[in-house]
Amino acid sequence: MAASSPASPSQTPDLSIPKHFAKLKDPRRAHRRLHRLQDIIVIALCAVIAGAQDWQEIETFGRKRRDWLKRFLQLPNGIPSHDTFERVFDRLKPSAFQACFREWVQAVQEALDIKHVAIDGKTLRSSGAANLGPLHLVSAWATAQRLSLGQVAVADKSNEITAIPALLDLLDLHGALVTIDAMGCQKAIARKIKDQGADYILTVKENQEHLWEDIQASLAQAFETDFAGLEHDTYETRERGHGRDEYRCYTVLHHLDGLRHADDWAGLTTIGMCYSERTVKGVTSEEIRYFIGSKKARAKVYGKALRGHWGIENSLHWHLDVTFDEDDNRVTKRNGAENLALLRRLTLSLLQAHPAKLSIAKKRFAAALDPDFLEEILRGDGILENR
Repeated sequence: MAASSPASPSQTPDLSIPKHFAKLKDPRRAHRRLHRLQDIIVIALCAVIAGAQDWQEIETFGRKRRDWLKRFLQLPNGIPSHDTFERVFDRLKPSAFQACFREWVQAVQEALDIKHVAIDGKTLRSSGAANLGPLHLVSAWATAQRLSLGQVAVADKSNEITAIPALLDLLDLHGALVTIDAMGCQKAIARKIKDQGADYILTVKENQEHLWEDIQASLAQAFETDFAGLEHDTYETRERGHGRDEYRCYTVLHHLDGLRHADDWAGLTTIGMCYSERTVKGVTSEEIRYFIGSKKARAKVYGKALRGHWGIENSLHWHLDVTFDEDDNRVTKRNGAENLALLRRLTLSLLQAHPAKLSIAKKRFAAALDPDFLEEILRGDGILENR
């Protein structure tokens, strides 16, 4: 990733995949290790960039690009079979694979100033098996940098409420503003974010019944009195395009007297609402959403952060579904599915960082056709070095 300002060679972070994945423990027995673990990981990463969707396609890519790969990898016994890729990725502990990915992300973050982190969940719909539901992952996304910061799988018979704290533990959030939808509107999650030196904006719905009712009542009373004596702010936006007109008005109120148990929410300073109108083909719909926040800031800050939160849908989840066809991916073994999902997120970050004025789909197509373009993507982040 490019830094906001040029760094001296001594300051440039080492983004080499072999360096950051060197600590990864090989899950295979020593006598079964015909192929180096790092070779397997790099081949898989290159293949996914070039459009591979499963283990068979990863093997095919490796065989078709064997001579090119030998410029960077040792390949002592050639290209692994698809069964080898499947076995290795299913035996790799996702937590260990995630730790290496996190170390790489932290090296990238040294050159970035991450201000806003969006957290949201996504289900891999075709990853279920007869005795197991589909895999559901909670991801963290740096909205401005379009960088995947980490993921955690939701345990079976559980939900995002338990996965979000585990994900927060993986992240360096100091100084960032964290946005989470209504599922993550929990006192313990608010406390964890504040304890990590960050601020939060949490969407509030009926799952927090008293809080939702109190915010509605407080704002209604404030509007009736024209906010007399109350510290508040508003921010409006209008957008027109794609056959629709959209109007949004964000109102923030830095006044908590109307909230029961306000002190239970760590660092809470603000309640607010977003009123939106959308007109499509002459038909207008309305919606009101409520939120709370720990950052005492103007309505524009809240409005931009709440709008920016949808970047995780538009820039991450949409691409994973449409460009990477993740919802239809039928890798069902849990560890393999989770590790492959992490490779897709790493791949997407690399593709979005490349400066070519092409869509993500076209970059993947170009990488499949042109090894020089694929090498350019990888060298841009220091992943490949001649051996």
